[in-house]
Amino acid sequence: MNDEELNHLGRIMAGILRHFPDRFGLEMDETGWIDLEEMVEAIQRKRDRFHWLSPRHVNAVVQTDPKGRYELEDDRIRATYAHSLDLAWDFPTEGIPETLYYPVSEEELDLVLDRGLQPRDRSLVHLSETYESAVSAGLRRVENPIILEVAAQKANEDGNTVWNAAKTVYTTEEVPPEYISRSQ
Repeated sequence: MNDEELNHLGRIMAGILRHFPDRFGLEMDETGWIDLEEMVEAIQRKRDRFHWLSPRHVNAVVQTDPKGRYELEDDRIRATYAHSLDLAWDFPTEGIPETLYYPVSEEELDLVLDRGLQPRDRSLVHLSETYESAVSAGLRRVENPIILEVAAQKANEDGNTVWNAAKTVYTTEEVPPEYISRSQ
């Protein structure tokens, strides 16, 4: 695959595995898994330019993704985060770092400190493992993100489940304000 095909296939996979498996006639189980062979066949049918696609190509996308956006297990595949679908999460909840990070704009700061974090256009709140990755995520939305610290380990211990969804991404249903502070 060339870089353009790799990028395009990644976008198709993200759409199927995060948002609209039904558009490709695919069934997703309650934890986000889709049969790999069925997904490959659906992409071949719906996208003529990928008539040559095989599970090996999808595996290459998964293995080379630096963010760990996808997970392969046996003959199944799923996205690890950024879903707009409601699913039953079965990601690990052990070993959650003491502190995780979240970017906000100046306009959002007071509201978030007062009310906490709620999902926006996704089904869960996404937290970054490092300050730097939170800055990078924030720069996709605002020019000068303000980084918040989330007492993730404490929140998890107190019953606000935090999942380790990917290499450096953690997810949770919400973060109450008492676990949030502005990073210094």
